[in-house]
Amino acid sequence: MNIVLLGYMASGKTSIGRVLAKNLGYRFIDLDDVIEDKEKKTVNEIFRSKGEIYFRKTESNFLNGIIKNDDKLVLSLGGGTPCYGDNMKHLLNAPNSKTIYLKASIKTLTKRLINEKSKRPLISHIESEDLLTEFIGKHIFERSPFYDQADITVSTDDKTINEIIEAIIFNLF
Repeated sequence: MNIVLLGYMASGKTSIGRVLAKNLGYRFIDLDDVIEDKEKKTVNEIFRSKGEIYFRKTESNFLNGIIKNDDKLVLSLGGGTPCYGDNMKHLLNAPNSKTIYLKASIKTLTKRLINEKSKRPLISHIESEDLLTEFIGKHIFERSPFYDQADITVSTDDKTINEIIEAIIFNLF
């Protein structure tokens, strides 16, 4: 079985994914890392030089290849991955995969992202915490219909990584 972690940026997909994979004896892949490795550019550089549409097409191609060809994998998606093209449909129809939405509140996400803006192309231009909170709220509203289709939803607010992993494993097995 493949375990696919989705959710908004800073919801914990990569941190939780690494530990979950280790605990299960699975391989861990961060989709953004795969894209950066193959494209020889950071996600930020791809967004700047080739644009979001190019990035999203590339992201979909790599995603489809990974979910078709791997097993015993924990895959961390980018925050927007489920929301573009037919990505969510492909994930939900993959016979050997379970999708898990790591859900965090707007307040939690703002707290986590306020000092990471320069590393995140979608929010790097936002100047204040209030504007960041507003942006996240709007974005979550737009993306929730995709995130909410996941097989399992686990809240990450006020929980340790181990508590989140326990909840994931409980719901999977």
